[in-house]
Amino acid sequence: MDLDLTGRTALVAGSTQGIGKCAAMEMAEMGANIVLIARNEEKLKRVVSELPTDRDNTHEYIVADFTKPMEVKKAVNDFIGQSREINILVNNTGGPPGGPIIDADIDEFQNAFDAHLKCNHILVQACYPSMKRSGYGRIINVISTSVKAPLANLGVSNTIRGAVANWSKTLATELGPDGITVNNVLPGATNTSRLDGIAKRKSEKTGKPIEEVLDEMGNAVPLKRVAEPEETANAIAFLASPAAAYISGINIPVDGGRTPTL
Repeated sequence: MDLDLTGRTALVAGSTQGIGKCAAMEMAEMGANIVLIARNEEKLKRVVSELPTDRDNTHEYIVADFTKPMEVKKAVNDFIGQSREINILVNNTGGPPGGPIIDADIDEFQNAFDAHLKCNHILVQACYPSMKRSGYGRIINVISTSVKAPLANLGVSNTIRGAVANWSKTLATELGPDGITVNNVLPGATNTSRLDGIAKRKSEKTGKPIEEVLDEMGNAVPLKRVAEPEETANAIAFLASPAAAYISGINIPVDGGRTPTL
């Protein structure tokens, strides 16, 4: 099975921690050159210094704030210019705040739409020409299992994730003739700072200790534990590889079997 990414370049969003960082690490180990994009330059520098270079691969970063789509557009377009080649794009952004949808302020929907769908689209438009030129394109969107079954108390997230999933499926159809695949990875409960934040809010609401809340989350999964971010990163890296050339337009849950639908 061909998992070699030597000579390919991957742009990975939200890559200073959690799933994004682990995906960057995994693809670097497979030989890819990595371009990180996030808003905290100090964290970006630290992760770049940690990325493997055993295959003579090189790594860079872009500073951009995903709450400001036009800033992202300028930063990415300035970086790519006319000559840089991006073969793999991992769209990955921290989820919107939790809470019942009935309580959501209207601005929460706009903010989530900007950070997720708009910025994803900006990155695709920036990377698409070089993917088409090189004859190798992989677009992987990290979304949520909520696109299959909405999750309680994540009203805004459920709404925006569904929009991103349908945008992605449309892209897969349009870009397929250029040999570009587009897929969604759907993490379940994963050991990241986002999960800690969700557990903290639930703890405050119910009065249960955070440890008990996290245990309950793990026990709700058939595998009786939450995922480690590396496990989701493995799915992302596979979809980025030559071995996944005929997989496109699908949702892949990485949730230990928790999602109640096929």
